[in-house]
Amino acid sequence: MLPARILAVDDSPDNLLLLETLLEDLDEYELTCVENGLKALEFIHHSPPDLILLDVMMPGIDGYEVAQRIRSNEQLPFIPILLLTAHEQSSVVTGLDAGADDFIRKPFQIGELMARIRALLRLKYSIDEQQKMLRQRDDFVARMTHDLRTPLIAANRMLQFCLKGSFGQSLADISPALSNIVDSNDNLLQMVNTLLEVYRHEAGRKQLTLSQVNLYELCQEVMQTLQALADEKQLTLAIQADEDDFCIQGDCMELRRVITNLVGNAIKFTQKGSVALHLDCETTPQRRVVLQVQDTGAGIEPEMQHVVFEWFRQGAHVKGGSGLGLHLVHRIVALHHGTVSVQSQVGEGSTFTVSLPSQQV
Repeated sequence: MLPARILAVDDSPDNLLLLETLLEDLDEYELTCVENGLKALEFIHHSPPDLILLDVMMPGIDGYEVAQRIRSNEQLPFIPILLLTAHEQSSVVTGLDAGADDFIRKPFQIGELMARIRALLRLKYSIDEQQKMLRQRDDFVARMTHDLRTPLIAANRMLQFCLKGSFGQSLADISPALSNIVDSNDNLLQMVNTLLEVYRHEAGRKQLTLSQVNLYELCQEVMQTLQALADEKQLTLAIQADEDDFCIQGDCMELRRVITNLVGNAIKFTQKGSVALHLDCETTPQRRVVLQVQDTGAGIEPEMQHVVFEWFRQGAHVKGGSGLGLHLVHRIVALHHGTVSVQSQVGEGSTFTVSLPSQQV
């Protein structure tokens, strides 16, 4: 985790030196000091810190006005403000009304100051996380609304053509159009199912139903189901394993979803070549089953590989989909106390690696 960026604002060099002495040697904090309110506002405008330690009584604009200007700037993220003052007449009410989050009088006890800093940083991180979730929710609604429209529009247009007799009057004439409608609706149903599963995971409502699962047999079942998709693109689809006993404790349905998503994606983004599924075991420091899905497809840009499991993250080559599948894979694997990662090179393919503990989770 990056160190918390703290801005100290005080017209007294001695006070700034004291704060530097307390904070600069701690790896979790990165301190910047300025001596007046105007410099503070300029610094905050260009590089908003995570926390502000703000003296009340300063020449020019005092701490109250600095706090008020910060809070009135809607372009700034939430920055907690801790007011520091040596004057008894300084008003806690005025400071809090101006936008400060806490107030401490000098001379302060070091332990109390550090505790208030930690508390305000916890508040900062909590609010930042809530705002991130709200942004994700808005993005979620916008993108899913767009993606759900496509199969619905396609199905409705085909139905309109059927009603107009564009494909003829007999069942044989309209069968291709009806098949197109079924495909569109299947696509829509798959998207809705993924949406519901992601919601359950994000809301913390997903409970695993544990049983003994043979991953080799489960992979074979998934490969048989997806073989037709590979055949359509003339791709080689194969499973490689040194043994056939890869048993773990897990939720069979959820693990099937992981394998189906990874293999399905590999087929979708591979135009020629192969999709291979490898199973292996690691024995140190504990026994783990390692599942790899390797393709010869489009690959993923280096800058996208570390975020590809986040909400709605897709490579530049991706022309469709909700961007939720890999996020769901990550959530399911994490629930099984496992890890998932990707190695990829654009134009040469990708390898997704899932590592799962073989003992009961």
